[in-house]
Amino acid sequence: MSLIVKICGLSTPATLDVALEAGADMVGFVFFPPSPRHLDLAQARELGARVRGRAGKVALTVDADDATLGNIVETLRPDLLQLHGKESVARIRDIKQKFGLPVMKA
Repeated sequence: MSLIVKICGLSTPATLDVALEAGADMVGFVFFPPSPRHLDLAQARELGARVRGRAGKVALTVDADDATLGNIVETLRPDLLQLHGKESVARIRDIKQKFGLPVMKA
C-alpha cells in the first residue's frame, strides 16, 4: 500500500505552488463560506488551472446543494469531491451518480 499525500485548504498561488513542488498527490480547495480558506469560483478557476495535471484536485464542501456542486465541478473540474457535512448515504450516492466523481466522506 502506498501513501497518498493531500494538502488541503490551499487558497493562494504561492501555497498551491509549494504543495505542488513538494510533490503532493492531491491538492484540496475549500468551498464553505464560513471557512477562512473558502474560495470563490473565480479563485478556484485560477488555482485549478495552475495545477495543470501535476496533482489530483479535490473540492471540499459542507452540505452543498446540487447547484453549488454543479458550479464547483464546472469551474474547478475536480478529480474528487470531499464531503464534510451531514450528507446521508443516499445523498452521497446521488452526488456520485449525478456528478460522476468519486466521493470522500469525512
